[in-house]
Order: sequence, then structure tokens, then C-alpha cells
Amino acid sequence: MAIMASRKHLKRFKAPSHWPIHPKEYKWTVKLSPGPHAIESSLPLLVIVRDILGIADNAREARKIINSGEILVDGRPRKNYKFPVGFMDVVTIPKTGEMYRVLPDERGRLVLHEIDEEKASFKLCKIINKTTLKGGRTQLNMHDGRNCLSENEFRVGDVVKLSIPDQEILERIPFEKGSLGLVTGGRHTGEIGRIKKINITRSSMPNTTVIETADKKTFLTLKDYVFVIGRDESVISLPGGK
Repeated sequence: MAIMASRKHLKRFKAPSHWPIHPKEYKWTVKLSPGPHAIESSLPLLVIVRDILGIADNAREARKIINSGEILVDGRPRKNYKFPVGFMDVVTIPKTGEMYRVLPDERGRLVLHEIDEEKASFKLCKIINKTTLKGGRTQLNMHDGRNCLSENEFRVGDVVKLSIPDQEILERIPFEKGSLGLVTGGRHTGEIGRIKKINITRSSMPNTTVIETADKKTFLTLKDYVFVIGRDESVISLPGGK
């Protein structure tokens, strides 16, 4: 019996620190299903409904709401309460008109940032890899596990603006000097600044980026940690008006 439980559930004290649950209140919590995001960078849909949004008092109520198709992730109803919701995902509740984008705060925790209908109509996805298919077509592999076919020129590190739920590419946001970047890892997680310099190494050492914040503070971070959002932050409207 213990083995079966461990396969279906996750002990609370082993849950990622960014999950907004008390580690000792109960023994078990939701174990994520395989999906577009890793456990270290996502939240179970049930935890969002019950613990973050507070639209359910307990897990049973949350599962009922989710199973009814009332919660949309990236424009599509998700009925699996274990579904992993991660960075840049758009969560909408048509019944109440609530719309949110999942973003990191300065402590590295994932938070739901309320957005308007216009911003809920698209999602930003970072290109982490490219694959050439038969016929010369290019497949873009995104940070959230989705793939898109494109005949246009994109580079790894660029961000694409996708309409949701149909996933049409609306715009390319290039990773380049002068663009605003949101830091998604390391000690500066959650900070935003303008890219001042991109350091490309010719060795096994990782590429780095120099970021300058609005208050003129500069810091160095890994290139892979920078998620470009455009020339100004109004594209996604960051928490706290940053």
C-alpha cells in the first residue's frame, strides 16, 4: 500500500519550496503528471485552484471544478488536477472573467499575475532548440514543451509571441542588445533589465549576459537565464509595475 501511495502522491516536505503549501500541515500533496514543465518549475493545477486562487476550500472541491472544464490553461480546458502549470502559462476562468499569467517573483517563487483580456490572448515562448525536418522546414522547440513549424529565420534564445489557443506565431522578439530581459534563474531571478552586452565564449564555459536595471544597477547572469520580453515591459506587464 505504501508503494502505491508514493506513486500517486508526493510527501509535502519533498515538494518544491515555491509551492504555497505548508510542509507539515498534511502528509501528502499532489504529484504532478508528466507534462510541458518540470516539477522544479511548475505548480499543480489543483494547488493553483485551492491554495493560490482560493476558489475551492479543499482538494475535493478543486478536483470537481477542474474536472468540469472551468479552468483554462493557454486557452484550453485542463481537466487533470495534476497538470503542471509553469512559467508564462496563461490561466483563465471564463465564469468569473479572471485571467492570469504565471511569472516568477524576486524570491524565485511562481506567482499568478492578473492580466487583461488583450494580454490573455497570447503567450511568450522561448526557443530553446531548433530541428530541421524533411523538406527543409524548421521546427522550433519551446521552453514549455510545445513545437511550432516555421519557414522564417529564428535563433535559439529568441522569444516568439503565440496566439492562444491556436498557436499562430504573431511576432518574433529577438535576443539582442537593447531588449528587455526577465531573469528566470540564479540569484537575480525575477529581476528585469535591459541587455547591455552578450558575452559569447569560445570554450565549454557558458555564455553570459550583462543586464542593467531601471535604477542603473548592472549584474552578470547566464545567457540561458534571460527571457527577452521586447523593448518595453508593457508586452506582459510585470508584477509591481517593474
